[in-house]
Amino acid sequence: MDRNAKVAVTLGDPAGVGPEVIVKALAALPAAERRDFVIVGNAEALERAVRATHVALDFGPSSSEDGNTIAVDEVPLGAPLPEIGKVSPVAGDASVRYIARAVDLAMSKDADVIVTAPINKEAMNLAGHHFDGHTGLLAHLTGSKSSFMLLASERLNTIHVSTHVSLKGAIERAKTERVLATIEAGHNHFMRLGKKARIAVAGLNPHCGENGLFGTEDAEFLAPAVELAQAKGIDVAGPISADTVFARAYNGAFDLVIAQYHDQGHIPIKLVAFETAVNVSLGLPIDRVSVDHGTAFDIAGTGRANHVNMLSAIAYARLMARSPRRAAASAA
Repeated sequence: MDRNAKVAVTLGDPAGVGPEVIVKALAALPAAERRDFVIVGNAEALERAVRATHVALDFGPSSSEDGNTIAVDEVPLGAPLPEIGKVSPVAGDASVRYIARAVDLAMSKDADVIVTAPINKEAMNLAGHHFDGHTGLLAHLTGSKSSFMLLASERLNTIHVSTHVSLKGAIERAKTERVLATIEAGHNHFMRLGKKARIAVAGLNPHCGENGLFGTEDAEFLAPAVELAQAKGIDVAGPISADTVFARAYNGAFDLVIAQYHDQGHIPIKLVAFETAVNVSLGLPIDRVSVDHGTAFDIAGTGRANHVNMLSAIAYARLMARSPRRAAASAA
């Protein structure tokens, strides 16, 4: 990563494992690289995480030259630090305000990319913030019509047509316009990273509907989206039966799979890359990468939380910080 590329890391839910995986991941990085990070959250929560994990880091308003003091953009809690491992509206509200502050930094170009630690949807909603998670909240904060969730790993990548909706709602959203937009978002992202992706569209119904025996949505909505994308010069095939397409992609046939709904994409990724897959938001005016795990309240405060996924998120964020944004018109 270039020295001037600034990474803003949000604390996540302060009652969860977010602060712990952040401090453990930063402690694992070379000291010189830590100067490029700013933690958006509360120094008190980070200091609690340091005590739990026994890492040797300090926190202050700015980074030290030796990299042992990490910059914190302090977001006042307005209440005592929430109890560790408990669902709390105070923590839910704080987690949203951390994200809002990080978005401000990114929109004003004071940060090149955001890395987010996990939030708790129940706590967030208890605090009055009624979003489906990071994806919907980030779209709201940036004024974006919608965004797309890409799960990225070394051998399998999948981007979702829909995420946190009911299965019935997901079927209703799998229309040509949205499927085409998802294909284009994935294609443009890979072009930005210097690769023209080989894309496969997973079918919605068993065996892609088997010529209408098990549903008509694949022929009626998905196939036209593929044809429109192909006409734009995108390397895309499908729809392909979901029971084989992910294995084919994992074995090298495709670089990206278009998943029609949350579990269709999440299950294979979590099977093959549970610790290393990261969540990337596409379609926003800012860059954001997240860990692909939850707040793990059951082990919060013990220091046992695994920071490997946070390191993966940081590495992907660095990759994006090095890659200039491209206009969609030039991506093909």
